[in-house]
Amino acid sequence: MVVKTVANIIKVVLGLTLVIIGLIGGLIPIFQGWVFGISGLLILSSVFPPLRKWIDKIKGKLQSKKD
Repeated sequence: MVVKTVANIIKVVLGLTLVIIGLIGGLIPIFQGWVFGISGLLILSSVFPPLRKWIDKIKGKLQSKKD
């Protein structure tokens, strides 16, 4: 139980850090912030179900455009 809680805390901290780096990278022209932002959102989606639903909806839209 404690291991799962610690793992979730690490995921949240890492995800938020990557999203913040992504936001900063969006303001700096020589830095590709979207890579960090998307990675952070994917990590956070493993902890927050509403975010997972949002990402699944986006994936569905991309799949339908691909077909």
